[in-house]
Amino acid sequence: MAPEWKDLTEKFQAERQRLRAGGGAELQAKEHAKGKLTARERIDLLFDPGTFEEVDLFAKHIGRDYGLDKRELPADGVIIGYGEVNGRGCMVYAEDFTVVAGTFGERHGRKICKIIDMARKYGYPVVGINDSGGARVTEQMGALSQYGQLFYRHVAASGVVPQIALIMGPVAGGQAYSPALMDFIFMVDKTSSMFIAGPPLVEAVVYEKTDEQSLGGPKVHGRITGVSDGTMADDRQCLEQTRRLLSYLPLNNKEAPPYEEPEDRADRETEELEQIIPTDQKKLYNMRRVIEVVFDRGSFFELKKEFAQNLIIGFARLNGHVVGVVANNPMKYNGALDYNAADKGSRFIRFCDAFNIPLISLQDVPGFLIGTRSEHNGIIRHGAKMLYAYAEATVPKITCVVRKAYAGGYLAMCSKDLGADLVFALPTAEICLMGPQGAVNILFRKEIAAAQDPEKVRAEREAEFMERYVNPTYAAGLQHVDDIIMPAELRRRLIKGLEMTLDKDEEGPDRKHGITPV
Repeated sequence: MAPEWKDLTEKFQAERQRLRAGGGAELQAKEHAKGKLTARERIDLLFDPGTFEEVDLFAKHIGRDYGLDKRELPADGVIIGYGEVNGRGCMVYAEDFTVVAGTFGERHGRKICKIIDMARKYGYPVVGINDSGGARVTEQMGALSQYGQLFYRHVAASGVVPQIALIMGPVAGGQAYSPALMDFIFMVDKTSSMFIAGPPLVEAVVYEKTDEQSLGGPKVHGRITGVSDGTMADDRQCLEQTRRLLSYLPLNNKEAPPYEEPEDRADRETEELEQIIPTDQKKLYNMRRVIEVVFDRGSFFELKKEFAQNLIIGFARLNGHVVGVVANNPMKYNGALDYNAADKGSRFIRFCDAFNIPLISLQDVPGFLIGTRSEHNGIIRHGAKMLYAYAEATVPKITCVVRKAYAGGYLAMCSKDLGADLVFALPTAEICLMGPQGAVNILFRKEIAAAQDPEKVRAEREAEFMERYVNPTYAAGLQHVDDIIMPAELRRRLIKGLEMTLDKDEEGPDRKHGITPV
């Protein structure tokens, strides 16, 4: 190397190294003491070794007030770039808490907007690693404007490329709406939090004393609000699970999800279901065990497990093909759909439809949850979201009725009438407008009331009603069910149906966009 080039190279390499150190070793050690990794350590774990390429390392903040003009903020507190995850392209931005607490300033925001623009332009998923004290108040309108610019980018990228938010520290103020506009959110136990106003402001304005974890920690967003899709034990698990999630997703909305050569046999019989699913309709069973048996072994990736537990959602593989699974959980509310389950299911269905992921629905639903609380919490408008999402979806849709399929719940879990391409039913299926108890109480109310033994008459009428209407052969006879199948053949029939429908060509109505229920 020529001497003049040697000096120049060493100068810029030293500058790179200094900027990459962020806030320095002391502040990095403080992050480690909290159980957190640094922004660059997180990036190293997310991407395949040696593939990450950084851009805008030399970006400088533009703050001039309160002495900020005399401070250097390396990379303005956020790292952006691209690389490979599982051998496929991915974009990232990672906030650096060692640089003024990762606060969001104007140049900081521009960098994030830039990488989202690149992701949308070149067709790659974007992962946002959030770890920030909120807006940089010394930049005021610059920071506020960039929040708006960022939200605009998330909306523009929605349904075009997958967007994954990792909450790996605090996310406060208006910036909390950034993850909320993305597709998936993972949080880290004990070290992450998310709220639009922190404890000091809450106490000052509404006179309520609280702390970060009680206000917006992983337990709150995982179980109560449903904002989070999963709580991870630590930073490493969060990044490992992010890599796994990306393995199910296409790079963009123009691609099919990634196929993997299956280790499981396509013709494997699922006779274990006979031991899992009781023929006695009053007995409960674990729908997750059904999922484990039917889909490729070990492939189910559940989302929002702690929220709205009456509905199970997640990705799985079926003979190597990625599918979205939506299943009622009879262990909670007997599988009935409530307002939270409707929100959980409908958003997942719409994501799958946007990114060409077929949907497999496993029905065991007695209907929508009824009662004063359910009505007052908006079951009508929330429940309508499930109907809308399934009806709107143009991806392959296959449904299996495992047991109960009553009334609006039957429709909301993707019946023929909502566009299911194939509907199968097990011999245990009960498909009807109304459950036998309710129907008999209406149809034979006077007869039961006048009987010497009302309970005997009610039982007889229920048995007659079940025999006539509440069975899969009645529905199959009217072509609402394509076939009644045995538990042992469920996996094989789902695979055959899926592979037959993979090239489905269906377009929605000619319109700008529909108006979803709220």
